[in-house]
Amino acid sequence: MSRPALLGIRHVALTVQDLEAAERFWVGMMGYEIEWRPDAENLYLHGGRDNLALHRGHVSNGGSGAGHLDHIGIAVPTAADVDAWAAHLAAHGVSLKAQPKTHRDGSRSLYFHGPQDLLIQIIHHVPMT
Repeated sequence: MSRPALLGIRHVALTVQDLEAAERFWVGMMGYEIEWRPDAENLYLHGGRDNLALHRGHVSNGGSGAGHLDHIGIAVPTAADVDAWAAHLAAHGVSLKAQPKTHRDGSRSLYFHGPQDLLIQIIHHVPMT
């Protein structure tokens, strides 16, 4: 039996304590656009081919298990774009957790923290482009 095709992870839903701060970050810093605001507790954004949902709620600082999120990765078209993002983030006072690096498989990425300490990876990975 053949496996049905996948497009990849194109939707992430995050629970955030400060919805307004998360909106400022994702729209102002990262360039996502508001798609739908059904009410004061929920916001749906899009950027590139991604759909990002932000839901106001209590966020635990600890935890483990199947629902624990390690990081999210945002793909960029070229390896040079990773370095451009490093400069953009630095210009806005955002410290990098990991400087741009080319990995064994030829992908290139960096890491930084967003709202509520969410670890975000900017990555160029040829199979995703």
